Amino acid sequence: MFFYIKALHIIFVVTWFSGLFYIVRLFVYNAEAHTKDEPERTILIKQFGIMQKRLWYGITWPSAILTLIFGTWMGILYGSLPAWLLVKLGFVLCLFIYHLSLHKIFRQQQREDFRWSSQKLRMWNELATLFLIAIVMLAVVKQLLSVVWGLSVLIVIAILLMIAIKAYKKYRKQ
Repeated sequence: MFFYIKALHIIFVVTWFSGLFYIVRLFVYNAEAHTKDEPERTILIKQFGIMQKRLWYGITWPSAILTLIFGTWMGILYGSLPAWLLVKLGFVLCLFIYHLSLHKIFRQQQREDFRWSSQKLRMWNELATLFLIAIVMLAVVKQLLSVVWGLSVLIVIAILLMIAIKAYKKYRKQ
């Protein structure tokens, strides 16, 4: 039974992350559409709004909830909470907070309230990448992963992601 629950948990983690990554891309496109001239602006904002709703309520939220359900069920079947799992759960809690921050942006954009620039949204999107790396490394490597090594790798990846975003911004301006 444990491995069936684990498989379902992994499936919904994958679909949840897919939704998190794609919703922010839609936020970026929607924010950029907001700067376009009419009638293109209205057409794009309406289309991106529909796409956001379908993704957010049809895939991302259900996947987050099912991830939580199957993860909790798996934890009950596992029977104990080793140190690596507590750290992973800390990252998962941060991921849910990130998810809620995206929900706030989603609601703002649905009201055509564009507070975030496309550049800031691109940077915010990379936070999900860092969560994904941390959570998967903890789930796979478990107690073999040293805290210093893990944090060092996350910091290096974060720096590389920021450099890539800045390079892309320069490239787009040319």
